[in-house]
Amino acid sequence: MTESHVEITVRARIAAARLKRSKRRQQRAELDENRQHGLEARHTAKMRRWAEEDDE
Repeated sequence: MTESHVEITVRARIAAARLKRSKRRQQRAELDENRQHGLEARHTAKMRRWAEEDDE
């Protein structure tokens, strides 16, 4: 049994949507990781400033 043009097109669109969703998840994970690193750096800098203020 051969596939119709419509079935092939639908399967291709589904595959493209899955790939797009996968890429979005990967980008979101990378952004979350970078954000967490930035928040930790800000917190460390803030604590360092507080410690310097207490020493004065």
